[in-house]
Amino acid sequence: MKLRKELWFGFTLMALILCGVAFMLLSAKTITNGHLGLLMLSLIVVAIMLGFPTAFTLMGMGMIFTWLAYERDIGRTLDLMVQSAFKVMSNDVLISIPLFVFMGYLVERANLIEKLFRSLHLAMARVPGSLAVATLLTCAVFATATGIVGAVVTLMGLLALPQMLKSGYDVRLSAGAITAGGCLGILIPPSVLLIVYGATAGVSVVQLYAGAFFPGLMLAGLYIIFVIIVATLRPGLAPPLALELRVVALPLATARIADGARLALPALLKALKGPRNADVPASHLLRQLAVVLLPALLFALVAWGTHQLVTAPAAAAADSGLAEIGAPGEPGAERPADSGGLAEPPAAADTPADGTLAEPPAARAV
Repeated sequence: MKLRKELWFGFTLMALILCGVAFMLLSAKTITNGHLGLLMLSLIVVAIMLGFPTAFTLMGMGMIFTWLAYERDIGRTLDLMVQSAFKVMSNDVLISIPLFVFMGYLVERANLIEKLFRSLHLAMARVPGSLAVATLLTCAVFATATGIVGAVVTLMGLLALPQMLKSGYDVRLSAGAITAGGCLGILIPPSVLLIVYGATAGVSVVQLYAGAFFPGLMLAGLYIIFVIIVATLRPGLAPPLALELRVVALPLATARIADGARLALPALLKALKGPRNADVPASHLLRQLAVVLLPALLFALVAWGTHQLVTAPAAAAADSGLAEIGAPGEPGAERPADSGGLAEPPAAADTPADGTLAEPPAARAV
């Protein structure tokens, strides 16, 4: 039986890992916990490469090597497993991990990612490397719904890779865009890795999210810029989208409105004002008009909110009740009528008329 190159590479890598670990264990005088940890890590890698499920591999290896570390004491191993499970289940922060995974599962089953990818690469058909750019944007959006790498890479590998290869994209560029975009899931919040790190290190998860949000978006933007530059300089690696793939089939009622029209808004307004086909109801026209005006309404809402955010602090400061120190109407702000000069000291009223100083009270008493 002839093995493929991928299998030869995998078997060779596993053999090198096992041979290296065996050499390390045989050359060591005493087996310590560090040797056991390295052996566990190498066996986890080999088991995952052989195709065992990741969850059962991690759980099984953990129990086996805990049993070895406790000198084959099954009672202490089971006690530790129960205590660790209770500790994890009672942690409020770690409860969010299965909920994030469930959210990603719902997004995947609802077929939202496929629709998003399709819409993005059609909307950016004129951008160089539109399929790769749409892949990166979809990965960045999907990363916020799952927070893990494996789900994003697997789904986009099944969804985007065949389309990019069918469109003539280079294999390295296609695989690089998927893997780079999939790795954004551990950085763009909500990230499972940040939750685990925050719970383990005792750091606020909210602060980790705040610190990772901008770098994650910046990294996604740099990936997109790199793809656009590569597609511009070397069009053979990422050819433009074919014209037949840019066509979107419209519903029958919408196609009757768009017949002979180049812009959607004038065609809808004309259909509402003038005579229209009897098969196109007014409710359908109003729905399509709302879809067309939605970006303008969103822009107006964002502009109004930004205006309120910028101007609200100045208005609040004027009504906050703060006043200048010494202003009229404030307690202790009364000033003498003649504020242009210094008032005479009170001691001057006790000075005799002849100009001599009076004896102090203490001296008179003596």
